[in-house]
Amino acid sequence: MYGYGFDWLSMIVMSFGMVLWIALLVVLVWAVIRWLDRKTTTPSSSVNSSPLSGPTALEILQQRYARGEIDTATYEQMRAQLEVPGVQSEQTLASRR
Repeated sequence: MYGYGFDWLSMIVMSFGMVLWIALLVVLVWAVIRWLDRKTTTPSSSVNSSPLSGPTALEILQQRYARGEIDTATYEQMRAQLEVPGVQSEQTLASRR
């Protein structure tokens, strides 16, 4: 009846318990590695110094000109349009929406 032998149910329960402990150990090791990685990683200063709204229209225009995407005449014409006070404030409002 109740001997010292093992039946199938007890073997299954013991196997499940062993798998549970191994899974817990794996999760614990993963969490420690992730925590250490976050602790040792320092944020770069360029991320903190850049504005959250992004580059202005004039900065984008200067970058395009520097990369050679637009010629000098186009650059001068677009820069003049951006530097007009009424147009610049309208573009700033439109970009913030």
